[in-house]
Amino acid sequence: MENERFTIKRRKTRCCLIMGLCALILLVILAISLWVAFSHKQYNSGDSLKETIISRCQTFIQNNRTSSAYDCQKIWTVFEQAFVGKDPCNVPTDAYDSLINTIIQDPICNKMLFWSKTKHIVHEFTEKRNCFQTLEDTLLGYIMDGLTWCGKEGSNETFTTGCPSWNDCVNHTVKSFWNRASAAFAEAACGDVSAMLNGSIATPFTPTSIFASIEVKRFNADKMRSLTVFLVTQENDGKSCDDPSLKNLQKELDPKLKYSCVSVAKSSPSH
Repeated sequence: MENERFTIKRRKTRCCLIMGLCALILLVILAISLWVAFSHKQYNSGDSLKETIISRCQTFIQNNRTSSAYDCQKIWTVFEQAFVGKDPCNVPTDAYDSLINTIIQDPICNKMLFWSKTKHIVHEFTEKRNCFQTLEDTLLGYIMDGLTWCGKEGSNETFTTGCPSWNDCVNHTVKSFWNRASAAFAEAACGDVSAMLNGSIATPFTPTSIFASIEVKRFNADKMRSLTVFLVTQENDGKSCDDPSLKNLQKELDPKLKYSCVSVAKSSPSH
């Protein structure tokens, strides 16, 4: 009788050990599967970004006959070289120099439109009228608008998730791109230039904005004749063209440039 109990007990112990071992194996398999799936997702995020950029590039070329000489695959390759394998918080603006030099577009004098804190409004405006061109209406701006990307040290992959936020660091991967592209766009500004600013915020000409800190500082009076500011306000409310920050804007400009400001209500039919 005792032998039978011992045998049953031993069998139960063996069954428990086997079940435990099976559970451990399943956990290992599950962990490996999750790791592979995560890695595959990260890899696909880079593939997805590549597809988006090349597709946008091709669409832009189809809609702009003068851009047919651009090689979309080359643009992607040069773009990746700027940040892949680097700390996402250590990508300086000059890392994108090769990309900027790969996509050289002739400026459209008298039609260049800058903006600050008015992205939605300004693009609604340019979609309805072809008489102005923002940075996002150029090939490079059109391709990259609204995208997020970064690399990681020691990795040859491109990531679209897990990247630092815009204000996490100075040499942020995406911020550096837009700073560099904005500088190039401003350096090319020519003829009569316009800017659309937000008159519904405390400081329409914000010193820390890309427009104030980068673009205005690169305006060249030898190429430009004038700057017209469209100050967009809520109807019957908001700043006027006498706002002190706009006086600061005038001080930043070369005295040779003619300056004017027009206050425009957001609900105006013309805008």
